[in-house]
Formats: sequence, structure tokens, C-alpha cells
Amino acid sequence: MRLGPFLRAMALVTLGGGALTALANAQAGPSDPAAGAAILEANCATCHAIGAMGASPVATAPAFRTLSTRYPVESLEEALAEGIMVGHEGLVQMPEFVFSPEEIGHIIAYLSSIQVK
Repeated sequence: MRLGPFLRAMALVTLGGGALTALANAQAGPSDPAAGAAILEANCATCHAIGAMGASPVATAPAFRTLSTRYPVESLEEALAEGIMVGHEGLVQMPEFVFSPEEIGHIIAYLSSIQVK
């Protein structure tokens, strides 16, 4: 059976779209808590305690292991994607951070792993 030019183009678009979706899913891979820890170390550890123990370098900055006492950690996904920006009157202004979907998955996986129960 021979396909006309339009049907041939549609078949290529459909196959190509499926291949791109599969490639994107393969690149995203599973979330890696160790990668999340590294991202937080590079961006947040100057002010926040990012580990399972220890005090925050800035006394008013909450330790990340206690975030779940305020709200579900998963609820941070949107804020991490859109950019977290927090101002504190009279204190250091927190810089704005925007993370990729892959980075957010890693961060959430790490934060979930260190929450105090």
C-alpha cells in the first residue's frame, strides 16, 4: 500500500512526536534525592539547614527538615517552578530561584526523605 504525501507526512509527525515524548520521559528519569541535596547545597545552604540535623546558618531561616510541619512538601513543586521569592523586613532578602522540572523532582525527593516525623 502506498501512502500519499499528506498521509506520509502525518505518519512521520506521529512517529516523531512519540519518539520525542519517549526521549523526554527517558531523560527525566526517576527523582534522585542525592541530586536534590546537591541542588539545595549549592543554592540554599548559605542560610538554611538542608540536612537531617544541624542549625540553619541564619537563625531565622527554617531548617528544611521541618518544612512538612508547615505544609505538604509536595506543595512546593509549583513555587519551585514559578520562582520562590521571599522578603523579610529588616533581614536579608532571599534571592529568587527557578528550577527545572527535573531539578524540582530531585529537590522534592530529597526534602521528603529528611522530614522530621
